[in-house]
Amino acid sequence: MRKVVGGKLHGIRVTEANLEYHGSITLDPEHCEAAGILPLEFVEIWNKNSGARISTYVILGQRGSRCCILNGAAARTCQPGDELIICSSIYVESANIVDLSPAILTFDSVNNVIERLRYSVRQDEAGRYQFAIVNEEGSQLPIPLLSRAGPKRAS
Repeated sequence: MRKVVGGKLHGIRVTEANLEYHGSITLDPEHCEAAGILPLEFVEIWNKNSGARISTYVILGQRGSRCCILNGAAARTCQPGDELIICSSIYVESANIVDLSPAILTFDSVNNVIERLRYSVRQDEAGRYQFAIVNEEGSQLPIPLLSRAGPKRAS
C-alpha cells in the first residue's frame, strides 16, 4: 500500500487561532466536502508563511463560514491570514493509482474557492506514469519543470 493525496485545500487562509480549544482544525463543511475531506480525518498542514508542518484532525465549523481555525497546540503554528496547504491522505495499492482523481481547491484571500482541480495519473503504452493537473473543463494545466541546466551557482 502507498500513501497518496486524497484531497487538498491549497492556499486557504487562517481565519482564527484558538489556543484554548481542544486540538484540531475547524474547517467549513462545504470546503471539506468538495475536497473529499471527512470530519475527524487526520490531515497534514503546511504553512506557506512560516514553513511550519503539522498534523491534526478535522472538525467541521459552520457551513458557508469559509473558516479555517487552528485549535489547541496547532494554534501556535499559524496566525490569522497565514496561507496554508491542507492535505488528506489515502492508502492505495500501486496498481490502483490510475483510478484516483483527488480534488484540489484553490482559494482567494477570503477563502472563496477560485479553482476546482483534479490530479490525474495515467500509464502510457510503455507502462510509464504520466501526471496531469486537470481543471473543471477537463483541460490540462502546465506543470512546472526543473531547469535542465541545474542549480545556479553563486558568482
